[in-house]
Amino acid sequence: MWEYTEKVKELYKNPKNVGEIPDADVVVEVGSIVCGDALTLYLKLDGDKIVDAKFKTFGCGSAIASSSALTEMIKGKTVEEAAKITNKDIVEFLGGLPDQKMHCSVMGQEALEKAIKKIKGQKVEDEHEDEGAIVCQCFGVSENLIRRVINENNLTTVEEVTNYTKAGGACGSCIPKIEDIIKEELAKAGEKPKSVSVKPMSNLKRMQLVEETIQNVIRPVLMRDGGDIELVEIEGKKVYVALRGHCAHCVISDVTMKNLVEDKLREFVENDIEVIEVK
Repeated sequence: MWEYTEKVKELYKNPKNVGEIPDADVVVEVGSIVCGDALTLYLKLDGDKIVDAKFKTFGCGSAIASSSALTEMIKGKTVEEAAKITNKDIVEFLGGLPDQKMHCSVMGQEALEKAIKKIKGQKVEDEHEDEGAIVCQCFGVSENLIRRVINENNLTTVEEVTNYTKAGGACGSCIPKIEDIIKEELAKAGEKPKSVSVKPMSNLKRMQLVEETIQNVIRPVLMRDGGDIELVEIEGKKVYVALRGHCAHCVISDVTMKNLVEDKLREFVENDIEVIEVK
């Protein structure tokens, strides 16, 4: 699995500023529950100063920690001071994040940018409407966002882009387009994209990652609503699981299986994992 800093663990187990601000001056939403990550940011202002900030998120521990870090960083700052905060600052506040979790910090930056636009009275478009053409249909990631994170974080490979945006992390059909974007951006900077050879994953490694992802990412989400999940068997890239607790009798269990269980395993293990429910 991945190594997390003590700060990330602390803010995941005991997050700060969770919840709503009933009389918030600004409320913004980014991401999508369907895509596995969503964040709602609430801000209370006194003049041009952010006096309170809270959040609600649907996502993994890194998303919770990143959102908690963001709210801690912006409280007490002026709007202009907060506008300078980037995903790099969030990662630095946390003492680092695994490469595969960088998209959590980017989601925080997106929420902050959207909130500041609202504060300044600038037009806030519907999700992705103002970000150019959608490149990754699975996660709704736009071309402009991909280009921005490439330049802001000096990314040179598809794997890095996936880590920062999730683009290319599901069906993989957008990977050629991501490669083209990387080449274009690096050409502007006078660099060449890195060539990365990917070794096939061993069965032992796949089993280990599946077990760890279910235990550390999927189970905590289900258990919050009184549900649970049991890993029954793994045959190659087919993962057999059984839903337990409230999830076992839920009328939308098939949605949970597809939009949470399978999507998370494809994100953290391999993008062609197939999940089969055992009744």
